[in-house]
Amino acid sequence: MKISAQQVNELRKATGAGMMDCKKALVETNGDKEKAIDYLRKKGQKVAAKRADREAAEGVVLAKISGDNKFGVAVMINCETDFVAKNQDFISYVQSVVDLAVENTARTLDELKALKLGDRTIEESVVDKTGIIGEKIQIGKYEVVEAESVYAYIHPGNRIASIAGLNKAGEEFAEAGHDVVMQIAAMAPVAIDKDSVSEDIIQREIEIGKEQARQEGKPEAMIERIATGKLNKFFKENTLLNQSFIKDSKKNIQQYLQGYDKDLTVTDFKRLALG
Repeated sequence: MKISAQQVNELRKATGAGMMDCKKALVETNGDKEKAIDYLRKKGQKVAAKRADREAAEGVVLAKISGDNKFGVAVMINCETDFVAKNQDFISYVQSVVDLAVENTARTLDELKALKLGDRTIEESVVDKTGIIGEKIQIGKYEVVEAESVYAYIHPGNRIASIAGLNKAGEEFAEAGHDVVMQIAAMAPVAIDKDSVSEDIIQREIEIGKEQARQEGKPEAMIERIATGKLNKFFKENTLLNQSFIKDSKKNIQQYLQGYDKDLTVTDFKRLALG
């Protein structure tokens, strides 16, 4: 299979691995980018594990919560160039979609697309924008969180946004909620805690851990134990409640929240990121 320079460059940008390593990984995996990423990780190459960041090219990501703080949305609308993504008219358009989603409590992407923006549905308006701008415009992702209290964060530049729900409401939890959504934006957790990590991710991490141990020349009898240790490290670094709090590394997020209320926790979260 012929591997293009563009494929190699995309993998290099996504992982930080060398060009030749990226090309070999793509050859070994028949050009499958996700399998190539795992191949590089197994070989011990430098790889950014934040898989959610590699799903779109350019665009705008915004988030918003309802007036009662119980419903929040995050929307990604993609375009082809950074020039369009930074255009204020395009940003304002995405904001109008977000506003409409919250106002109408749209719980699914289909519900969002059917909402009327003026005399056109949002789905129709996206097609209209494609014609006006001259680039492919599409709704990349739409996420919703509902909880006792919901918080949202948009990172400067409109490339990353996060929303999260807490199990308790009250002004006294506002700072905690804000810190949680900033943590999610910065650290890209894959799940709330280890119990909510999908079995697919667990099995993949175990296999990667085993292969890394073999590459390091560890005895076969120790491989399983080493892989389990690597998995526990993965849980600590990649599940929200177990991550070190970015403002105080002596605590994890669960401990930080319990400082406000012993029962306070996160019930759901979503993170959208361009990459």
